[in-house]
Amino acid sequence: MKPLRHDRQTVLITGASSGIGAEFARRLAAAGSHLVLVARRLDRLDTLAAELRARHDVQVHTIAADLSEAAPGEALLTEVEARGIHVTSVINNAGFGIWATLDESDPAELRKMIAVNVSAVMDISRAFIAGLRQSGNGYLLNITSLAAYSSIPMQGAYSAAKAFVLSFTESLWAEVRGTGLRVLAYAPGITRTEFFDVSGGNDAGPSQSAEEVVEGALRVLGRRNPPPSWVSGHLNHVIAILPRYFTRRRAVLLTAATTMRDQPRV
Repeated sequence: MKPLRHDRQTVLITGASSGIGAEFARRLAAAGSHLVLVARRLDRLDTLAAELRARHDVQVHTIAADLSEAAPGEALLTEVEARGIHVTSVINNAGFGIWATLDESDPAELRKMIAVNVSAVMDISRAFIAGLRQSGNGYLLNITSLAAYSSIPMQGAYSAAKAFVLSFTESLWAEVRGTGLRVLAYAPGITRTEFFDVSGGNDAGPSQSAEEVVEGALRVLGRRNPPPSWVSGHLNHVIAILPRYFTRRRAVLLTAATTMRDQPRV
């Protein structure tokens, strides 16, 4: 592949109002990329966009969107085309989790989580991939999670959703080989963001900053021949491959011993 030129990109980033998404915006703007920032909270997007325009000579567009609604990919594509924006790369970063047993989970929130974490990723990828391929030097970066590599009690739907993103993105990687389009599923572990403020649950354990996650993702993405997927951080990589050495029963029980240790036994 040709070297990745960030200064020739217009990158659409979902979930860009905070955390990993906002850090991607800062890093890419500093590298010369024009940006399309997408999230529900337009006030935060506009504040970030003003900051980036003031610091860097780049264009920054903002779009308020609820990715749990139907066909978000078509809606975003229609909006950027109406504004005359040619998107060359996409980062599907938006997502959230729920920390609860299935019977204690709010069914509406579960449906919304699957819509954002699964359906929106697939729909946005499908809507934009033809244009990304035509750009010749763009990328599709889907943020999955270390949770994709385990079946996690108390986060069963979330870990399954992220496993979908991992498998889906690896398949796309194979489909577009030889076209010049880079496709990568990148899996952070525990990251110091607002994630656990939303999901609740246990954030104990080794963690990374959003800056470390973004730096790692861009480094892997910039390789001459990027892999289909990558886990952020050496320790997280070890955690991701450990389940391969156990039966599925043992792997689930070991995960449960950590995630459910504070749950009452009946």
